[in-house]
Amino acid sequence: MTDDLFSSLSLRETELSNRVMVSPMCQYSCDARDGHLTDWHRQHLASRAVGGAGLVMTEATAVEKRGRISPEDLGIWDDEQIEALADLTAFIQAQGSVPAMQLAHAGRKASTGRPWEGGAPLDPSEGGWPVIGPTDEPYPHRDGTPPATTRMGTADIDAVTESFAAAARRADDAGFEIVEVHAAHGYLLHEFLSPVTNSREDAYGGSFKNRIRFPLEVIDAVRAVWPDEKPVFLRISATDWLDDRPSWNLDQSIRFADRAAARGVDLIDVSGGGIHPDQQLPAAGPGYQTGYASRLKAETDHDVAVGAVGAITAPAQADAVIRTGQSDLAIIGREHLRDPYFTLHAAAELGREDAVSVPPQYRRAF
Repeated sequence: MTDDLFSSLSLRETELSNRVMVSPMCQYSCDARDGHLTDWHRQHLASRAVGGAGLVMTEATAVEKRGRISPEDLGIWDDEQIEALADLTAFIQAQGSVPAMQLAHAGRKASTGRPWEGGAPLDPSEGGWPVIGPTDEPYPHRDGTPPATTRMGTADIDAVTESFAAAARRADDAGFEIVEVHAAHGYLLHEFLSPVTNSREDAYGGSFKNRIRFPLEVIDAVRAVWPDEKPVFLRISATDWLDDRPSWNLDQSIRFADRAAARGVDLIDVSGGGIHPDQQLPAAGPGYQTGYASRLKAETDHDVAVGAVGAITAPAQADAVIRTGQSDLAIIGREHLRDPYFTLHAAAELGREDAVSVPPQYRRAF
């Protein structure tokens, strides 16, 4: 039987009721700048669970304070952040959805303003802070002065690795069923993967084996503390979209995905870009990145699940991604901003009303 958008998906002992995932989307809404979940996050994530998505994932959630993109980012670096998150996961589960958290560190792309406030680097008077990266070369922001960037030594690498592990423990305590390690979009782990940003000459730079070392150490540390029955996801940028220089590409992504799967990663969330503003983004038409997921799924040696992202906006399109075997999950971002009830509407459009449970409070509208 061919899987479709409304087939269940089992990963370890977690079962998704359908193949729709709410993509992690930064909300920059911790106005107190303390990383704590707010009413905005509650309504944003809870409404997508009410809308029927099989998996609801938080935005990039910082594993340490200096790893935030902006001061307003969500965080998981402090035990005091757990309680509000636990209330959220309980609600998401009550709607039949699976709650997931993306664990992230922004690296040299940290300490910026919110996008709608310009997104420029912040100086200390604005709440900015020094950042870290594989080298001391700052991110080449188009506007503003980048914050001071410190080249990470082995002690820094070990400390950040432990921060990911500690964050995973807190996510488990908060009731999340899946964690995703963020190694994409030019943030810290991607900065180590890509030769565009990693010119180190030690054990963490140079060769492919060395450049993947730190991300694999993070995966190992997370998997070691995360319950064996729960899945771990990995988000990668399949390509840097920088063909004019040595860079990270799909061939390297496939090799990295194989090694990550061997270490206990259950699904590769395949995105793209973000390492440098010179990137040459392809025409962003419908499903413009699904080919990366399809090729990775076909060419990895390990049997690892794959999620596709990138302008998946229509029910028939999302269904086709699953039916044709390009991907195991349809990861939907901006369409969920436009329509929190995408999955319920998709079920009606595809004649699969039997596969969803409309909340009784809303049934008269469906």
